[in-house]
Amino acid sequence: MNMLKTTALTSVLALAAAGASAQEKVTFSDLSWNGAQAIGHVLSTIIETEMGGDAEIVSGMNQAAVIMAGMDKGDGSIDVFTDMWMPNQQALWDEFIDGNQTVKTNSPYNGTSNIYVPSYMTDKVKTIEDLKNPEIAAMFDTDGNGKGEYWAGDVTWASTKRWQIKFKSYGLDGLWEPNIVSADTFKAGLEAAYTSGKPQLFYYWTPEAIHVKYDLTAVEEPARSDGCEDVDLDAEDWLEVSEFNCVIASNEIFVAYSASLEERNPAAAKMLSNVQFTGDEINGWIVEMFENKRDPREVAEDWIADNKDTVQSWING
Repeated sequence: MNMLKTTALTSVLALAAAGASAQEKVTFSDLSWNGAQAIGHVLSTIIETEMGGDAEIVSGMNQAAVIMAGMDKGDGSIDVFTDMWMPNQQALWDEFIDGNQTVKTNSPYNGTSNIYVPSYMTDKVKTIEDLKNPEIAAMFDTDGNGKGEYWAGDVTWASTKRWQIKFKSYGLDGLWEPNIVSADTFKAGLEAAYTSGKPQLFYYWTPEAIHVKYDLTAVEEPARSDGCEDVDLDAEDWLEVSEFNCVIASNEIFVAYSASLEERNPAAAKMLSNVQFTGDEINGWIVEMFENKRDPREVAEDWIADNKDTVQSWING
């Protein structure tokens, strides 16, 4: 009889442990751009409010290679890469998604990447060819070294290398130099320059609330053609060996998650695999959270309440 009781107790404890494992906390990346942060707030709120689980946005977890390596380990240190832009992260995709098969994704939404000027500059800058004019470049020279400056992005972004390759491939590197600073630093400078009508040239993307706040125009680039993009970001001499002399194709942007969640929290893994955003939805979250300065959790809860059927379809599959 004691043996039966012990066996029964062991079974109960095993079931309880399995239940706890199924509800293991889901950890989200803390990427530096608004769209990624908005997605993190919405998905973590769904897990906590609609699924009765536990979620955390891991402060400072913002480097793509570190995030993917953590998801590869599957130890729960980081579970979700909220906004994986492709082909910007092609090498990581090849290693962890296609190669190790330790990271999985949902179906993507579409985004764009371009070089922009404020629309008040379009009488002088409309196309890449305009940037080859030394007089135009001089208008964007703020430090007096004879080269115009453009914001290429944050030092940790793959896209920052891509824009340097593009400027080299267009024959612009003799007249222009990249300004490589954080997005927050750039946006503070843009606001000051825009207010005073000063020249600005910069990389940006959609969806993003910056397009709501400012009147911006994308600089025209050559259309895509065979061989116009030949980029090796992992090469030691990446700038020299790469060429990119056409417009960037529309990006596919994924939520990537650790395959280990299928064992550690299968309900969350199922939900993440079913998530399907639109750029307009994400832009709406960005505007409310970061332009209108509303509490991100409140914005997420309001959106979930207004989109119950959609959220339940993600949860139930």
